[in-house]
Amino acid sequence: MPLPEKTSYTINDIYRLPEGERAELIGGNMHMMAPPSRIHQKLVIELSATLLSYIKASGGSCEVYPAPFAVFIEQDDKNYVEPDVSVVCDKSKLSERGCEGAPDLIIEVVSPSSRRMDYNTKNALYSEAGVREYWIVDPEKERTTVYRYEEDAAPTIFSFSDIIQVGIYGDLQIIISDLLK
Repeated sequence: MPLPEKTSYTINDIYRLPEGERAELIGGNMHMMAPPSRIHQKLVIELSATLLSYIKASGGSCEVYPAPFAVFIEQDDKNYVEPDVSVVCDKSKLSERGCEGAPDLIIEVVSPSSRRMDYNTKNALYSEAGVREYWIVDPEKERTTVYRYEEDAAPTIFSFSDIIQVGIYGDLQIIISDLLK
């Protein structure tokens, strides 16, 4: 008779995954991650590069980390995520393990296998954890949903051709379609 599957996982279980396998942990539930598509990776690198260039040009102190980058979003062993792009402005949150707490800006690029996670599960987690701004970039629907949790307002939906003002910066604007050229 096989043993019953474990119903609650911890960060230690993430570290025990075989080499090359990636997963996230939310509320003790493990969610395996599929390999990203080419467009997914293009968006991640372009968004990371745009943010990094802006920060360097403006003399900012925030740091940009593309996935895989460990974010220990809560002070427990039941939550571990690897956002596609994390911007961390409070350097005291950075450790050798990754980010200990909520990044200021998180961007997730939706994949078919991550749709429900990005729009629902992670949205709730990031809102409760103190993330200031969360973008969901959806290549299939060619739109970006922006949550500015500090403003306690409804999300704003932008088409890929719209100008998106980066909320944590007063003067940075991004047009997603320009990143795909």
